[in-house]
Amino acid sequence: MDAIATRQRNQPAPPSVVFDDLVTPNRQPGRPWLHLLDDEIAPVVVESARPARVIWSSLWIKRPDAQIMFDLSPGRGGTDLRWTLLVEPPGPDDRQFRHLCQRIGTLINANLRDTYGQ
Repeated sequence: MDAIATRQRNQPAPPSVVFDDLVTPNRQPGRPWLHLLDDEIAPVVVESARPARVIWSSLWIKRPDAQIMFDLSPGRGGTDLRWTLLVEPPGPDDRQFRHLCQRIGTLINANLRDTYGQ
């Protein structure tokens, strides 16, 4: 698999909480964050190593080969969370690439982050 995009941003929650939320999205009904679009499916955890790494299966029906790898480390009063998008060649075209990255950013750096009060 090829890593075609990666981004890192701080999450205000500690690594153990972020890890649990990635392994079991929407585990707390009072703070749902994994809001999927019609062309998306819930991810399955392909691999995990508490509390430092989680790998999801694809979110996208049209790109079932994709995986999202999350690396977590303590940082700035919370968690430095890096996501990396992995795909089998050939990679997506520019339009699909932007869509995939934007969706991960929305889910992780907006929706999940918002549940922590940020």
